Amino acid sequence: MRIVVAMSGGVDSSTVAAMLKNEGHEVIGITMQLWDYGESSGGCCSADEVRDARAVANGIGIPHYVANYMEPFKKTVVSDFVDKYRSGRTPVPCTLCNQFMKFDLLLKRARELGADALATGHYAQVRTEGTDRALFKGVDNKKDQTYFLFTLKQNELRNLMFPLGDSTKEQVREKARTFGLGVAEKPESMGVCFLTGGNYRNFLLSKADPSPRGEMVDTAGNKVGGHEGVHSYTVGQRKGLGIPTSAPESDPVYVVKIDEKNNRVVVGGESDLYSKGLVADGLSWVRSAPANGTLVQAKIRHRHTEKDATVDISNGEANVSFTNPQRAVTPGQAVVFYNKGEVLGGGWIKQALPV
Repeated sequence: MRIVVAMSGGVDSSTVAAMLKNEGHEVIGITMQLWDYGESSGGCCSADEVRDARAVANGIGIPHYVANYMEPFKKTVVSDFVDKYRSGRTPVPCTLCNQFMKFDLLLKRARELGADALATGHYAQVRTEGTDRALFKGVDNKKDQTYFLFTLKQNELRNLMFPLGDSTKEQVREKARTFGLGVAEKPESMGVCFLTGGNYRNFLLSKADPSPRGEMVDTAGNKVGGHEGVHSYTVGQRKGLGIPTSAPESDPVYVVKIDEKNNRVVVGGESDLYSKGLVADGLSWVRSAPANGTLVQAKIRHRHTEKDATVDISNGEANVSFTNPQRAVTPGQAVVFYNKGEVLGGGWIKQALPV
C-alpha cells in the first residue's frame, strides 16, 4: 500500500512512519506548516519539528515533504479561536485542526498522491462494523484522543489509519527505541500549538481589539465587581477574578456563566457550577444519530471522564440530560457521545442547563 503519514516531528507520528515502512508499505511523510513561529522553537509544526520529522524520514528511508497550510489554518482554526473567546465561549482548536487541516486538506493531498490511506499518530481505533467504519477509543485511556475526532465520517474513515490505537504511550516509545528513532525520548507537546508564549489573553489582544469591560455579578444579579472583557474568563475559573479579598477563603468563588448578551460575567459558589444537562448544536455523527432517549456516555471536555446521559435530538440540536449533574459545562467546548468505547459523534455546547 502507498500510505501518507502526517509527521509532526514527535515520537507518535514518527513511530507510525517507521512501523508502516517496516511492514513493507510505500510510505510518504508530510509535515503540515500551519503557523509562522518566527524565532520561537515551540509549536507542533515549528522549524525544529520539521527538522525532526525530516531527520526521521531520512533515517528510515522515506520521502518527506512540507505542505504549507498557514492561510487556511489562520482562516478556520485561529479565527474561530479568537471569535469564540471574544463571544464568551471556550474553543477547542485541536478539533477544528483535525477536521479541516488533517482530515480535509491533508487527506485530499494524500488522495492526489495516489495513496491508499492517510495515517496519523492519534490514539484511536477504526474498526469495520458490517458495511460501516466505526471509531473507537484507544486502549491507552490516558492518551485517547477521540474527543478531538468526533467530526469524522464514513468518507474519511475509509481512508484513515491510526496504527497506535492498540498501544500504550510507553509501548510506542519502546517501538521508537527499537527503530532507533532520535525522537524516542522527546517530550510531548502540550497546549495550543500557536500559543508559543502560553498566554491566550495576550494572543487575543494581538489579533483583535479587546472585548469591552463590564460588570461581574453574582447569581442573583448583584454587582460584585468588574471584568476586563469576557475573553479573559471561562466557566470554572477561580483565579484572577479581582473580587475583594474580604470574601472568605472557605467559600471560593468561580465563574459560573458568561452572559455575553449583557456583557456580564456571573460568579458563584461550587454548587453553582453544576448542570443537569446541556444543549449542543453543530452535530456530527460517525455512523448514525442515536435514537431519542438513548443512554450514552457523554464527555464534555478532553480531561473529563465520560458520564451517563440521555440524548434527544430535535431541529439540529441535542438536548443532553446527565444521570448525575456535571461540573463546569462550558459553552464552546465539544460534547462527545460514546457507547461502550465507540464514538457515536458529538456537537458543540451551546448552553448549560442549571440544576
